[in-house]
Amino acid sequence: MKFGENLQKLRKSKKMSQEELAEKVEVSRQSISKWERGESYPTMNNIMVLCEIFRCNINDLVHESLTDINSLDEEIKMNVVKFKKEKQEKMKGISKAIYTIAKVGKIIMLISAIVIIISMVIIPVVVGGIDISDTEVKFYGQIYQYKVNNNTINIIEEKTGRSTDIYVDTSSNLQDYFTKHSTTYYILTGEFIAICLLAFLTIIFYILKYIEKLFVNIHNENTPFTMENIKYIRRIATLLIIAIIAPTVLGILFQAIAQIDMNVDVELMDFILVLIIFSMAYIFEYGYELQLDSKGKMYGDENE
Repeated sequence: MKFGENLQKLRKSKKMSQEELAEKVEVSRQSISKWERGESYPTMNNIMVLCEIFRCNINDLVHESLTDINSLDEEIKMNVVKFKKEKQEKMKGISKAIYTIAKVGKIIMLISAIVIIISMVIIPVVVGGIDISDTEVKFYGQIYQYKVNNNTINIIEEKTGRSTDIYVDTSSNLQDYFTKHSTTYYILTGEFIAICLLAFLTIIFYILKYIEKLFVNIHNENTPFTMENIKYIRRIATLLIIAIIAPTVLGILFQAIAQIDMNVDVELMDFILVLIIFSMAYIFEYGYELQLDSKGKMYGDENE
């Protein structure tokens, strides 16, 4: 029997001091203190009064782990229900896995960003050695024959005869694209693509950063519904919206710069995803308002 612990839990769930409870039961504060410490027990009449105050039954006061919560009023349920130890461990394990994956993802994004920056330095050197005619490409002495067939570019190395097909999603005339632009133009478009990729990796990096912080907090016992976590969720939502919209915007911009149709379309699903993400950010904010009384804690001893 854990009457004292259950009594203390119910009293705290009502945000009631020992003095206030003592006044309602018409006993001294010392009596309430002794009941909670297990040094003495109330009379049956006082137990019935306690049940009336807390709107519970006798079983709720004397049960080993206060698991019969169906008889409790809603205010008490919201404050005393905690994750059981097994569920706490599971939630902490999931949280740790997620923030670990996010941390590894950040490292991968950083390495990828470094590779792209190096590529931006190399692009002028590589492209500067390319000479394209109607049927062949000369690259620093090496000659490659190429044929354009609809959306496929077939490249054949002259020395070895090795053939490679490259698919490009475009309805433009690729032959015109290859033969009507200068080397400088290719360098600029290549750098533009690299900058777009770098920007996208930066967005993903910060999404992973805020996911890591969010789940570190959840692992360390905060619920998702705290002001700090709401801030991270808002930022994640904003960056996800940018990540969804950016490819379309950059694709349209690339079409204008490169003068090549990349079949960029505005998808209805993109707008639906943006709406869902935007809504979820506000749902978490309202969740914060609803659970203020829980003091933003997810874990704790089941018998607290």
